Amino acid sequence: MNSTIFLSAFTLYILFLIGLGWWVSRKQQSGEDFLLAGRGLPLLLLLGTTVATMVGTGSSIGAVGFGYENGWAGTLYGIGGATGILLAAWWFAPVREYRFMTMSEELSYYTGASKIVKNVVGVLIFLACVGWLGAHILGGGMYLAWVVDIDITVAKVIIALGFSIYIVIGGYRAVVWTDTIQVIVLFFGFILMVVLAIEQSGGWDAMIAAQSLESISFLGIQKTGGLHAISLAVVIAVGVLATPSFRQRIYSSESVSAARKSFIWSGGIYLFFSFIPALIGMAAFAMNPELDNRNFAFPFLAIEVLPLSIGVIVLIAGLSATMSSASSDAIAGVTILMRDIYVIFKGEIPPREKVVFYSRIALVVVIAFALLMALTSDDIITYITNMIAMVMSGMFTCGLLGRFWPRFNRQGAMAAIIGGFLASLAVLIIDGGNEYWGNPIIPSLIVSITAGYLVTIMTPESKISPAEARKILDDERERMESVSRILE
Repeated sequence: MNSTIFLSAFTLYILFLIGLGWWVSRKQQSGEDFLLAGRGLPLLLLLGTTVATMVGTGSSIGAVGFGYENGWAGTLYGIGGATGILLAAWWFAPVREYRFMTMSEELSYYTGASKIVKNVVGVLIFLACVGWLGAHILGGGMYLAWVVDIDITVAKVIIALGFSIYIVIGGYRAVVWTDTIQVIVLFFGFILMVVLAIEQSGGWDAMIAAQSLESISFLGIQKTGGLHAISLAVVIAVGVLATPSFRQRIYSSESVSAARKSFIWSGGIYLFFSFIPALIGMAAFAMNPELDNRNFAFPFLAIEVLPLSIGVIVLIAGLSATMSSASSDAIAGVTILMRDIYVIFKGEIPPREKVVFYSRIALVVVIAFALLMALTSDDIITYITNMIAMVMSGMFTCGLLGRFWPRFNRQGAMAAIIGGFLASLAVLIIDGGNEYWGNPIIPSLIVSITAGYLVTIMTPESKISPAEARKILDDERERMESVSRILE
């Protein structure tokens, strides 16, 4: 592929997104506008941004590479993600009524507005956001390097700069609108790619014949193993249920109904989409079963197989998937930094007249930190699954037990977080542990839920009622929200 043509098209696309981000956010009035789009996102925008975030780096590069190596097992990523977003619609959409800004606020509410839980979870969620962001930079950088034949470090820097500009200018409202545009581009590109890839591989029968019998078994389970398949689907579902950027969709929606409907529609769309990365990966395998790195399956097809004009569209679609997810995790990380981490060090919410300025500085810092993390890894699926199990299994447990068990307390929350982390660490460091389980998520969840339950029933119940806990959090947040409330 002519790298000059692709870079020119990609640059124009980025400039369009920057212009769109500026246009839709030019009337921002407050920090709440910048970080949560004024809590008034309608169903269509919520649907667009949710689907764009779900069809991210894991689906565009990780799942295609997994399908290249394991056939129909490439659908497991999408099945896990669809399950997670549908459960989130049922379980957590109602928390929109509480006006939370961050997931740490929500988990703190479940434990009597515990500052310890809020602070610890705030730090962990911030690290999770940076981890997700690093995965997106990693994935986008890998195939940008392939496409234009540049050093992968340079490619990762270009990807980070590509999406950071319009976020810094426009904040969350820019993220939502650019996501909605990008989801149109990426769906068109992916569907076009799968049709042409199957055709170029010799047709459906030829593509299937090129796979091993294990790869074309039901969901590729014979190739990956049953336990590994379950672990992958579960870890992706838990990732969605405990990822701050998805909770931020709920907090920023105009109503509980809008949040729930957007998540249900997103789950259905993503379940349909789950087969596309697997098919692309299988077609790439049929054409070239000897790629050095499975993660290059997606750009291989776009560069080597497709006509130039279509290849450019498809590659931009892939980068759209990366950037849409990255922008969401970046703004979620900054919201946590402003609402939670800032309070840990300063003892108060930042003044409303400084929130937008501070947030823009924080965005640059967060993206730079994620870029440093991305420079240390070269395998997307391993990066994502280990990060989720280590950091997020405990937060999932806190959200689940806190939402449905009023007895849950701060001691149980801390036990769940620590237990999940230690179980994940044990699986990773014990010889053969990760090979047996596939990833640490199942033992991590078992230990986390058990520890959270046992410690809760062995310690005193919180003396702070849910109404009192909500008032504590509302009062703390008041300083940041006051401008938007006056405008309302």
